[in-house]
Amino acid sequence: QVQLVESGGGMVQAGGSLRLSCAPSGRTRSIYAMGWFRQAPGKERKEREFVAYIRWGGANTYYADSVKGRFTISKDNAKNTVYLQMNSLKPEDTAIYYCVADETNMGVQQSMYDYWGQGTQVTVSS
Repeated sequence: QVQLVESGGGMVQAGGSLRLSCAPSGRTRSIYAMGWFRQAPGKERKEREFVAYIRWGGANTYYADSVKGRFTISKDNAKNTVYLQMNSLKPEDTAIYYCVADETNMGVQQSMYDYWGQGTQVTVSS
């Protein structure tokens, strides 16, 4: 089992920045990839949107078009932590952000990830 704990959410004005962190625990050596999804207000769980992923053992990253050029996913092996740096935030980035992990898959679909964090709220005001 892998447990994920997110932190770093909050409220910011449009154009501002936030950095989310996700610290996995438990069977971390089995992790193949980690990423982020988000659920906007009024959207259902099945409508969660893929944001970005990173391969745990390498540097492969992939981003949704909606965040490409503004968000950066990275990892600190020494701290065993994944980050999502969010710059040039827009009101439409307002959502609950979920950290995800899986032991075999890496992709843009929710079903590819077995482990989910509890979510952290990001609110961008105009």
